[in-house]
Formats: sequence, C-alpha cells, structure tokens
Amino acid sequence: MLHNAAFRALELDWAFFAFEVPEGEAPDAIAGMRALGLDGLSVTKPHKAAVAGLVDRLSPTAERLAAVNVVVRQGTVLVGDNTDGQGFLDALRLDQGFDPAGRRCVVRGAGGAGRAVILALAEAGAADVVVVAGRSPEKAATGAALAGAVGRVASAEEAGDADLVVNATSVGMGGEPAEAVVDPSLLGPGQLVVDLVYPVTPFVDAARGQGATAVNGLGMLIHQAAHAFRLWTGEDAPREAMSAAALAALAGLAPADARADPR
Repeated sequence: MLHNAAFRALELDWAFFAFEVPEGEAPDAIAGMRALGLDGLSVTKPHKAAVAGLVDRLSPTAERLAAVNVVVRQGTVLVGDNTDGQGFLDALRLDQGFDPAGRRCVVRGAGGAGRAVILALAEAGAADVVVVAGRSPEKAATGAALAGAVGRVASAEEAGDADLVVNATSVGMGGEPAEAVVDPSLLGPGQLVVDLVYPVTPFVDAARGQGATAVNGLGMLIHQAAHAFRLWTGEDAPREAMSAAALAALAGLAPADARADPR
C-alpha cells in the first residue's frame, strides 16, 4: 500500500509486490532477485540477518546492525541497507517535534528493531540510552554496546526519569497488559512514549492515561519506507500519499494482507 501509493503519486512506472518467503529460504529469494532483475526489495523478519550475509555490499549502518531491511540494485551489485533507525528518528522529529539530542532514553527490547533504535538514538546525540533487559540479558548488553559510552543496561524503573520511552518488543501485539512493558505509574507529562507495535496497544493507552504523549509505530513504518523509496528510485518520497495509504489500510479500507509489521 505504501509504495504503490507513492509510485502512483509521482507517476512512476514501478510496482511493489509481496513475496512470501519461508524462514530459511532467504538465499533463494536473493537469487530470484538477481535472476529477475528486480531493482529493490524490502526485507522483513525473520530474514533481516540472513539477507545481510547474502548481498554483495552493506551500508555502514547495516553492517553495524548485521541486519538489512532494504536491498538496492546498483548495476550488477546488490547493496543491503537498513532504514529502520532513520525512519524512527524522522518519526520523532517530523511527527512529534522531539529531538533526541541530549535526552535520556529508555528502550525495551534489543531485537532487530530495538538495535536500530538504540544505534539511531546514540548517533543522534542522546545523553543516555538505557536498554531494559528482558528474557535475554546478553542480547540487551549487545544492544547497549551499539550506543557506545551512552549505552547501558538497567531496569525498567529508569523509565520514570526518561524523556523518551520506547517499546521495541512484540509485547502488546497479543493484547498483553501495559505492565508487561513498563509500569505505567512511572510515566507522566513531559515524556514521549513510542510503541513500535500498532495499532494502539494497552501500553500506549495507559501512558496516555498518565499524561504522557504516546504514539504507536505507524510513523516509523512510513518514514523507513520513505527512505527505502528514495534509495530505489532516487526520488524524494511523497510521504503524505504514503501516510494516507497506511491510515486507510489500518482503517480497513484496503486489503488486510497489504499491511506490514515494522519489525
């Protein structure tokens, strides 16, 4: 929905299709891209790490994250990039008027999306990037290391002193209570809360109830797609058209199978 709306808006002779690729079959998908001469791919979980090892070259960001969410053909060379972090920062700055420079940030989750968020916040000048350890303390430590000197692992209680709180886990997709992410009583006015799950989760509702500004992950989805669009086409993405398509899809005005998961 996002990309086809953008192609229509700019009258580009491009089309975007979904290819179902079972886990473990990413090598066949990349071989198919080469054989068919496709100019680009979006890559979603669980293939991001696998594709990083299959392309010819990685962008510096994709190399650091060891994860690819977009592939671009440059002549005969396939380049893997990762636009998740830039998409997240654009959603903060353009949609919420929030600049992470000098801010205290807490991130719950250090999977693919979490690592992209952690690295992006550190590179944007955040003063403190706290990674909340979940089921895998080792993964949390690896994620925090991406933030360098400003990264550390701590408990969810640090959310009470944060300017920005991010849920980068899948908790909430199944309707789990807000407390499964962060105790809502720690949150309040002056804080920005972002849940990369969408649509609105109990965590977002609870944060709003405490007076915090809270949003879901739709903004990140749109903005990371806009970066991918520019990498493929060389054109600035028509973000308003992409946003309208995404909102229509979530409102049930488009086929359900056109919707996407930002992770």
